[in-house]
Amino acid sequence: MKFKHLFLAAALILSVSAFAQPMPPLGDQKPEEAEGYKFEIIKELPITPVKDQNRAGTCWCYSTLGFFEAELLRMGKPEYDFSEMYIVYKTYEDRAEKAVRTHGDVSFSQGGAFGDVIYAIKHYGLVPDEEMRAGQMHGDSLSDFSEFSTVCDPFVEAAAKKCKTLQLGTDENHTPLWKTALRGILDAYIGKCPEEFTYKGKKYDPMSFAKSTGLNMDDYVNIASFAHQPWYEEFVIEVQDNWRWGKAYNLPIDEFMQIMNYAIDNDYPIAWGADVSEKGWLRGKMAGVCVLPDLENQSDKAGTDFAHWNGLSMADRQKEAMSKPTPQRWVTDQDRLDAYNNFETTDDHGMVIYGKAKDQMGNVYFLVKNSWGDAGNYHGIWYASEAFVRYKTLNCVVHKNAIPKDLKKKLGIK
Repeated sequence: MKFKHLFLAAALILSVSAFAQPMPPLGDQKPEEAEGYKFEIIKELPITPVKDQNRAGTCWCYSTLGFFEAELLRMGKPEYDFSEMYIVYKTYEDRAEKAVRTHGDVSFSQGGAFGDVIYAIKHYGLVPDEEMRAGQMHGDSLSDFSEFSTVCDPFVEAAAKKCKTLQLGTDENHTPLWKTALRGILDAYIGKCPEEFTYKGKKYDPMSFAKSTGLNMDDYVNIASFAHQPWYEEFVIEVQDNWRWGKAYNLPIDEFMQIMNYAIDNDYPIAWGADVSEKGWLRGKMAGVCVLPDLENQSDKAGTDFAHWNGLSMADRQKEAMSKPTPQRWVTDQDRLDAYNNFETTDDHGMVIYGKAKDQMGNVYFLVKNSWGDAGNYHGIWYASEAFVRYKTLNCVVHKNAIPKDLKKKLGIK
């Protein structure tokens, strides 16, 4: 996942310091709200501070680690601040190998998936952010992958192409030379991965540190909703950044949304993958709100907002929908599939859902923690309408206990 307008957004956002104090409850904040929107908080779970991915397409890592940091708060554990760059380093090594082994048929890029972080934690562990900070190799506190990508991407592409016609060289231990060279690039631009470190007075390596948190990667479930695949079975989500070919459980959208609401209502955060290129992802002075207005006619209800809506022309509806709450569209399984097939719904961005709110019309919204620093009208927090989430979600990761028992039974999850 990587946001299409990342570089434009990055210019607007400010850095947040590592190990900052926990964010105050959103209900206690008084942000400068976008004109026409008034939100009432329904439910809000604890999260760690908003971070800034800056000039790097690594939202998949920021969102998943932010999700696990929120999970630890839910479990009553202390606040953690995990290193994104450690996970990125390990994931880049694995993705480069997959690209070479498939002769370049698997793409090598900055994007990724929630499953990359889960795999990395399970196999490589975790590191505190203070041990491997973003931007440390170029004297900054934020990542900038501009030069790094122009060096690293062609290098991996060249290795993948060479293996089609020539035998790749190895050292005396039979390690491919390109792997050694890749580690040199990663060390130079991201930093060396620590083998041992001290955290709060105790010595750890990455695996023992991950174990000490109490997180169990086998407790987490990837779910999706796409009608071209069998319901209640696992399938591979067909997007380029799912290069590990990770699987998700497939549910009809009504049951998928049932899980999302059940999770938040029962204090479980959600790792959320979505398309944020829609017009309903409001920008400019409305930044911080995501809506899916229903631009078609509603049944007439005299004296209601719906009656007012019906009295507007299509052009006026479109204009009003960008400035104030309006009736939201109902989305079916076929609507979602059509958008996916037409490449209108793509693998854009990863975030964390941690609560719910409603606007003055009664439309329900999910509270979303983004990774663009202080961007938007709500200091890095977005309000995504339930209709928008229903339409533009690619997949989610939740704790298995965040799934209602009847749906766990349908999916065969114990």
